[in-house]
Amino acid sequence: MTAAVTTPASGKTPDNAPDTAPEKTKAPGKAGRPATGGSFQDLMRHPVKGKLLVIAALAAVLVPLSAVVWGSGPWPGALSVDISGPLDDANKWVIDNRDSHPLFLYFLLHLSNTATDAVSGVYTVLDTMGWTGVFAAGVLFAWRAAGLGRSGVKVAATAFGAFAVCGLLGMWDATLLTIALMVVAVTCAALLGVVIGLAAGLSDRVDRLLRPVLDTMQVLPAFAYLLPFVLVFGTGTPAALFCTVIYAAPPMARLTTLGLRGADPAVLEAVTSLGASPWQRLRTARLPLARRQMLLGLNQTIMMALSMVVIAALVGAGGLGEEVYSALSTVDVGKALAAGIPIVLIAVWLDRTTAAAGDRIGRSTPGGGLLHGRSAWALAGGGVVAAVLLRFVAGTAWPEGWTFAISTPVNKAQVWITENLSSGIPVLGGTETWSEHFTLWVLNPMRDGLTALPWWAVLLLVAALAWLVGTWMTALTATLAMAAIGVLGVWTKSLDTLSQVLAALVVTLVLGVLAGIVCARAGRLERWLRPVLDAMQTMPQFVYLIPVVALFGVARVSAIVAAVVYALPAVVRITAQGLREVDPAALEASRSLGASTRQQLLRVQLPLARPALQLAVNQGVVLVLAVVVVGALVGGGALGYDVVKGLSRGEMGLGMTAGVAIVCLGLVLDRITQPARKRG
Repeated sequence: MTAAVTTPASGKTPDNAPDTAPEKTKAPGKAGRPATGGSFQDLMRHPVKGKLLVIAALAAVLVPLSAVVWGSGPWPGALSVDISGPLDDANKWVIDNRDSHPLFLYFLLHLSNTATDAVSGVYTVLDTMGWTGVFAAGVLFAWRAAGLGRSGVKVAATAFGAFAVCGLLGMWDATLLTIALMVVAVTCAALLGVVIGLAAGLSDRVDRLLRPVLDTMQVLPAFAYLLPFVLVFGTGTPAALFCTVIYAAPPMARLTTLGLRGADPAVLEAVTSLGASPWQRLRTARLPLARRQMLLGLNQTIMMALSMVVIAALVGAGGLGEEVYSALSTVDVGKALAAGIPIVLIAVWLDRTTAAAGDRIGRSTPGGGLLHGRSAWALAGGGVVAAVLLRFVAGTAWPEGWTFAISTPVNKAQVWITENLSSGIPVLGGTETWSEHFTLWVLNPMRDGLTALPWWAVLLLVAALAWLVGTWMTALTATLAMAAIGVLGVWTKSLDTLSQVLAALVVTLVLGVLAGIVCARAGRLERWLRPVLDAMQTMPQFVYLIPVVALFGVARVSAIVAAVVYALPAVVRITAQGLREVDPAALEASRSLGASTRQQLLRVQLPLARPALQLAVNQGVVLVLAVVVVGALVGGGALGYDVVKGLSRGEMGLGMTAGVAIVCLGLVLDRITQPARKRG
């Protein structure tokens, strides 16, 4: 999945930065010796060393005191509150009163029916168009969005291949339902995002109020959005649609705000000098100047909506996601792959179409002609109408004779992989051997080490790390979120999930930073890897589970591997971009002093690229957590398993408790890895 990220400014000085402050004149002491009274103050003024000194002093007092008062065990049961009972009661009340209470009859029921009718209406239109009409619409409008002619041939070919494969794999009806959900969800999310973006882009106060809310929404795993809507609307299309809208709206809101606030001041001043009203300035200047950012926001919204629509199969969304979920639940890798390939191709088609449309904004195009302007849209529309009429000849449904079942050969290939690659590779062992060793030597020690720590030690560690990278408010937020996990009574399971996240993050950062360094230094390699990274960032989270199950089976390592592969592209790209943006003057100065390539990297590029590396860590944590939680479907266990169990068995108390704990864990990890911003 692509993600729009902005590098937060860091107000901290690198640890190895030279001290350029003028040296103070030291007053001589009684014996002619220089006074040393300013050294402690200088130490305290250092942004990192001063904090470390305070943390060490507090730890010297608090650790012995905490050990005496609270001992060295896990979170005490006396400090926990069981909220599963009240949540189960609330769920039961909703079920009992759904058909009689005024809140449901006059508000929520109307929302639910409207959502169902909207999705059903779009699906009916698509089904009525026939496979020829939908096929032509996807191809022709993708071609038009990229510009009719040679410039749009690749995008049109991508759309052609995507729809053809969906039909050939026997997933045409499921694809139509997924597209119907996408059309309604993206429309609602885009409109909601534009409204929020307009409010934040035109008002500083609204922007300050919404920024932490949008920050929090973007770090929450997708699983966390499912349970509240299931509690209110039950399983089915409404819950899936509304959670998708809320999940996908933040990118549109943020990039709309960015576009409005980034408008050229000279243009706005010129429009104002001509006597334009605020509404006219917005319509004729601000919005046109923000079109590129808004289209990028639409691209991000589409990608996030597709990811959520697939995951929402857990709550009865149907479509391709349900095919993947049902196949994974029975470990039918062949069937899961048959549904996963269309998901990937749809994501690539939508990504390429919106990206091509965004690239055309601001580019000079020849005026007039059949292939430009309204005539081009009319030409594409005429082609769609002609293709719709063909349904009377070709039929409405995709021809049965044009489908190919890949489940059997894929499952046979999985059996071969299991028999030959799981443990039969000379010297290297195999995937099963690697899985066992990683579990035995990494996952289990990390989990046991975290659970063995006293609960107060975990809180102190979280507070210290959050304060080192941020402010006291950052530390307070992270500590309260971690304490909330203990209060919820899921301390051990949360630490189990945390151990998986940390293990996956370490692997992701090692591979991602190394690959980013290589890409920053070898432009040709980066050009070769770019399409691979694009495809990896486009695929929804669910799809990553399919190949890892084939290779590693149902185990915790499968969730780890899927999380690493999912988060790797973002880390590689952010690292490479940060290294490329290092001041060339600093590199030239190091070369003139005789620094080797290795010295330039370690002493110049990496220190100066520290804000980008911090952002890479933050994005890696957020993306890894999202997939580790989803990895409960393939043996990840811990909090994710409780969410899946709560959704599948109707145990809302269990699922909601785990969902809230996931939210808190996401906040903790985000605050610990989010660089501090400059204070104005």
